[in-house]
Amino acid sequence: MTPEKKKLMTDSFNRSETLKFYKAELLEAETDFVSIRIPKMEMMTRKAGMFNGAMIASLVDVSSGYAAVSHYAEDCYVVTVELKVNYLRPAMGDALVSKSYVIKGGGKISVIRTEIFVQNENPDSETHCATSLVTMMKIK
Repeated sequence: MTPEKKKLMTDSFNRSETLKFYKAELLEAETDFVSIRIPKMEMMTRKAGMFNGAMIASLVDVSSGYAAVSHYAEDCYVVTVELKVNYLRPAMGDALVSKSYVIKGGGKISVIRTEIFVQNENPDSETHCATSLVTMMKIK
């Protein structure tokens, strides 16, 4: 990924009011790979303390979108065509971390695999809590 493309993606990420609201952090952005971290906030959890499935799906969508954008050399905009999430275990922890990989990047359609992990106090220790398959379409 060129420095210019990385700056475009970082600037886009930093402008997002939703990502600011979630206190999201762009951990890594490379061609065909993006990783994002969201710390736990009370509004994101169920009564038992686990992350709500909607938060996980939201992170999957955002992370997959940025991964799709990372695939294209030019600046572009993508929209979600299909999103499937398999919740593997309760997401009990202090933060969610996404790892999104472009499986197939086409001229208009990209397929992305996003894995969601939960972290506790030790960021080196992750528990896999969801896996997903997402289709994105480039519209600009």
